[in-house]
Amino acid sequence: MDTPNEMRMKIVGKAAEDADFRTRLLSDPKGAIGQELGVTMPASLSIEIHEESDAAAHLVLPPDSKLSEGDLQAVSGGGQSRFFGQNVDSAISDW
Repeated sequence: MDTPNEMRMKIVGKAAEDADFRTRLLSDPKGAIGQELGVTMPASLSIEIHEESDAAAHLVLPPDSKLSEGDLQAVSGGGQSRFFGQNVDSAISDW
């Protein structure tokens, strides 16, 4: 199973090498990522793709350090996986 960072690097690398994949990624992130990783993305997961340029840079902040009750349950054995900083259904935890 790849780590979330390994999954990110795989997607970024593929987008750098494959113009068609990059176009699909920008227009349908969940579909392109799901197809590339061989998984079905849950409807509740939102993925935003930002393309940097000479005039625009993007900074991604980690989630707030305060854990919710759901986060505490997941940490204590709730069995949810994380993808791009989001909890996702256990159906895709075997990536």
